[in-house]
Amino acid sequence: MEYRQLGRSGLKVPVLSFGTATFGGSNEFFKKWGNTDVKEASKLINICLEAGVNLFDTADVYSEGKSEEILGKALKGIRDRVLISTKTTFPMGEGPNDKGSSRFHIIQACEASLKRLGTDHIDIYFMHGFDALTPVDETLGALDHLIQQGKVRYIGCSNFSGWHLMKSLATSEKDRFARYVVYQGYYSLIGRDYEEELMPLGIDQGVCLMVWSPLGWGRLTGKIRRGKPLPPGRLKSGGSAGGPPIDDEYLYSVVDVLDEISQATGKTVSQVALNWLLQRPTVTNIVLGARNEEQLRQNLGAVGWNLTAKQMAKLDAVSKRSPPYPYWHQRDFAERNPSPVSH
Repeated sequence: MEYRQLGRSGLKVPVLSFGTATFGGSNEFFKKWGNTDVKEASKLINICLEAGVNLFDTADVYSEGKSEEILGKALKGIRDRVLISTKTTFPMGEGPNDKGSSRFHIIQACEASLKRLGTDHIDIYFMHGFDALTPVDETLGALDHLIQQGKVRYIGCSNFSGWHLMKSLATSEKDRFARYVVYQGYYSLIGRDYEEELMPLGIDQGVCLMVWSPLGWGRLTGKIRRGKPLPPGRLKSGGSAGGPPIDDEYLYSVVDVLDEISQATGKTVSQVALNWLLQRPTVTNIVLGARNEEQLRQNLGAVGWNLTAKQMAKLDAVSKRSPPYPYWHQRDFAERNPSPVSH
């Protein structure tokens, strides 16, 4: 397993981590993701550890805390061998302060996560979304306090706009608070918006990327083909669990090239899609989701080899989309606004 630096920090993490949104399935939304119990979770975790994957990602909102509880039980006795990342921000109750990134909620949420996980510290603590109602210095001050207490080791953010992240980094520098070292965001061959602003920001500021939904909500697993019905599961069920809408022809064009490269390399479609991500700037880690052992082992096969430059270029070309303003305008001045990736 390859390990990479977690942004501008001294921590090294594996290039693959295991996401536990499939643990629990306590409500209708998360049942579409999975309902892994403690026994199955322990089995999957052992497979990960055998492969060198020692980072496990969860969030308080996943199955209303059940994901954290199951992960904590499955890691009992081996906590010192692993890294845990979890998140807060989204509602965990009906009260007005049971959500957001206020000092009140962050400290309360962290204590609750520690209890569910059965641990005395969280290795990477994420703000799951941006809270525009809470001053940025209040949020960062609360996170810095948790670090000083030893309850959190490193902090990150997820689903922030570029200016949200940059404002946070500037506030950390101004007030001498701990800074976000990692961004957890959506990035895939069929979802490249990250490249326009967040990737250049990450390069400039030393903030790395943990990728969520690297296979585009299951669209890049090899199960979708032209003229074939959608397979049962999240995609067929629709709604937000199935991800954002994608133009069919665009998707099929990308899958066609993935199929071609899959046949040439002897790797699966999903392994090719994941390997492409691992060669992109700022990407430090990919969060893998798996309902069962077969899916997990297949995804673990994305490492230990590399696509050729020609194959990377072919995938870049077929997945390219026209960017929104002002990025298309900036590309007319590429000499002064160089892109970190090919277009």
